[in-house]
Amino acid sequence: MQQGPDKLTERAERKRQKREAKKAEIAASTLDTLKQLGYANTTLRDIAQQSGLSLGSLTYYFVDKTELITYCVQLYKAQFLARISGALVGEDGPEAVLGRFAEALALSIKEEHSTHRLWYDIRAQALFDPAFRPVVAEIEAKLMETLALAVQAARLNPPGDLALRFAMLEGAFRYQLQRALLEGPAPLAQLKGEFRQVLDLIIRP
Repeated sequence: MQQGPDKLTERAERKRQKREAKKAEIAASTLDTLKQLGYANTTLRDIAQQSGLSLGSLTYYFVDKTELITYCVQLYKAQFLARISGALVGEDGPEAVLGRFAEALALSIKEEHSTHRLWYDIRAQALFDPAFRPVVAEIEAKLMETLALAVQAARLNPPGDLALRFAMLEGAFRYQLQRALLEGPAPLAQLKGEFRQVLDLIIRP
């Protein structure tokens, strides 16, 4: 019996969802490996071993290492952005919004510093490998949108270019990340206070 268009569409959607779920599962295992070894020192064979798949099965879901790493970075950055954006929702007013923003950034450094270094690894790779440039540009645009959302939520309208203010915040975040990786994360209250100082400098008029 021939299936109608609706049934075929439903079957295709279920197959797509199953495939995406498996890709996300592989990405989670891959992130664990990448956090330990970094991009340059990780091979598809390492990732296959970590995820419990054969190399052939891995390449069924991802054409090569570049595609897999790109997927991983997009996945983890989407989760990071969702947490930061969620922190901006709630009580209005500059003090409350900037306080929650600073705390979310501090928590991310405290709890996810080993994962964040993958982002900076890929950004550096993008200077040499054009394959990474589209995803880096896409993520940076979304990060800038989050900063714009913070400005809007705090009901502030600072002068100057948004990209420049983003670069200042990004520099502070990278500094805190490097310090956390080399020395261990600073106390949460200290991290929050330092991020708050940076936000006051770049967001307040």
